[in-house]
Amino acid sequence: MQWDTITLDIDDDAIATLTVDRPERLNALNVETLEAIEDALTEAEAQDARVLILTGAGEKAFVAGADIGYMQDLTTPEAQAYAELGHRVADAIESFPGVTIAAINGYAFGGGCELALACDLRVASERAVLGQTEIDLGIVPGWGGTQRLTRLVGDETARRLIFFGERVDASDANELDLVGEVVAHDQLHDHVRDMATELAAKPAVALRTAKEALNQVHETHQHAGLAYERRAWAGLFGTHDQREGMAAFVEKRDPEFE
Repeated sequence: MQWDTITLDIDDDAIATLTVDRPERLNALNVETLEAIEDALTEAEAQDARVLILTGAGEKAFVAGADIGYMQDLTTPEAQAYAELGHRVADAIESFPGVTIAAINGYAFGGGCELALACDLRVASERAVLGQTEIDLGIVPGWGGTQRLTRLVGDETARRLIFFGERVDASDANELDLVGEVVAHDQLHDHVRDMATELAAKPAVALRTAKEALNQVHETHQHAGLAYERRAWAGLFGTHDQREGMAAFVEKRDPEFE
């Protein structure tokens, strides 16, 4: 299968590499791209990929976030549908039968950070910068960030990152346990590839079972939290602060919030 905004390569070692390929837009996630990722995950599963690497094209961004130009004028029902799509993709990454690795090669903000959070493992280039930056757009994380970030870095740290919309560099992200390790930018691809090769050689059924068991730790209460997040995120569309935050971003000016 071929898509305009992503690529999917699956090699003889059953390692799939899914690359968001919109470097001119810093790999921002519009509807077409999210739907393509969803299709690609289904395709990788159908081809029995044992490991899936998620990364972004170009030298600047992993995924810089959702497409703010698209989101700017969404109604609440449209925002709800967009949230549902983003959640489906993040959930599909989290539940993918093989191990998923986010190779974070640059900016990972908003929805991009949320896709990385949905992966099993996160490796950052020394150039990477991460953050749940939605607050300055008049919204909140809407694709799982309020739930997955909290369970990864702890309640206090997650609140600080989300309330302030703070952007953290790779070193700080590693100290916060937001990423598992940091490597030199020019070594990121090879390092993640070596990890994937080692994982792909593990017993497939045992590895899948281990992942399913680990995911159960958070499953009971997370479902309700994710459902609340979707409603809360969509409900902010149409508010003054959402309109102003996104207009200011598109127009490259400081927002004037209520």
